[in-house]
Amino acid sequence: MNKKRVAITGIGILTSLGKTKEENFENFLQGKNGITRIEKFDPSPFPSQIAAEIKNFDPTERLSPKETKRNDLFTIYALYILEETLKDAGWDREIPYKGEEIGVIISSGIGGIITLEEEIKKMDKKGVKWVSPFLVPMMIPDIASGIISIKYKFKGPNFCVVSACASSAHALGEAMKFIREGFAKAMIVGGTEAPITPIALAGFGNMRALSTRNHEPEKASRPFDKERDGFVMGEGGAVLILEDMENALKRGAKVYAELTGYGATADAFHITAPCEDGDGAFRAMKMACEDAGISPEEIDYINSHGTATPRGDAAETLAIKKLMGEKAYKIPVNSTKSMVGHLLGGAGALEAAVTVLSIYNKKVHPTRNLENPDPECDLDYVKEGSREIEIRYALSNSFGFGGHNASLVFKKFEG
Repeated sequence: MNKKRVAITGIGILTSLGKTKEENFENFLQGKNGITRIEKFDPSPFPSQIAAEIKNFDPTERLSPKETKRNDLFTIYALYILEETLKDAGWDREIPYKGEEIGVIISSGIGGIITLEEEIKKMDKKGVKWVSPFLVPMMIPDIASGIISIKYKFKGPNFCVVSACASSAHALGEAMKFIREGFAKAMIVGGTEAPITPIALAGFGNMRALSTRNHEPEKASRPFDKERDGFVMGEGGAVLILEDMENALKRGAKVYAELTGYGATADAFHITAPCEDGDGAFRAMKMACEDAGISPEEIDYINSHGTATPRGDAAETLAIKKLMGEKAYKIPVNSTKSMVGHLLGGAGALEAAVTVLSIYNKKVHPTRNLENPDPECDLDYVKEGSREIEIRYALSNSFGFGGHNASLVFKKFEG
């Protein structure tokens, strides 16, 4: 069966470095820092006191007061970003497909954890009757997909993939399959996270997953650096529009790139640590290349998972070497997390969007804070600054607690 081609026609991004895709991508290219001491609450009691917070965020710039009141922040982020995505694709003027032809998959790793924490505190202090009847629909990770479908009357495939930090990468892969197989003509797909809350900071901190370089927040996220000591939490996300290429071209859409390959595997090794030889990551990348119908040697750029955890970065480096052979040393590999931290379930969509923009603009951003290279991490991590490069095929990697691995292949649009 001939697979339908899948076009990316709309992109929206929100992170600590910007509220639009243009602002974010320019700041990524400049290697700017989005990590500071936490301001949402007093972080003093916590081992890690830093995060990539979105400052001066006013959701009513794009959303109604009712939407901001009845949704958790992760859903508010999704709705806010989607406004940019729809406008970018030209969907703000008129939706080009029937509601039944449009699906939605917006992922989150931990959903409405802010709401859950607040309501537990309320119950402990005031009693059961004071718990909001909106707690459950505000908390569940799938609600962003549901809210979007209700708001815009999108009636196609609708759900949420939850696979920790690989969630929205898996969402993109699954959305691609729906379009390929004719179950939808377009998919609204992405991931958002709002995890900067005391309980999440305590949980990740006590498992020693977070950086404790509190005295230098701007230098705390150090992927592939010898002195890396864990990831930094970030918030926000990205939403993309995928369309059947034939229909996208018929309506005169701008095509940023094609999504051509998807790989999904499991480490079957440990609940939080990757297998040390990078086998799961290697198989996911290999599967994605096979799905795209290319050899690994055709890859020109890799946006890595690159969390700045000691074992994770080393394992991913091994996996890339196993996949690429000698060419592994000749292509740029960078980490978006070095600037905006780890968006957990939103990371895959953000990094996919950055990968697509890199292909479209022929530029890749640097990996920030790579000052003392780890001998085990000896690839070209673009540490000297942004770089202009012609990219035909690119990989984007996302790996999650539980041993979940997802890799995506994007291709330059060539008509």
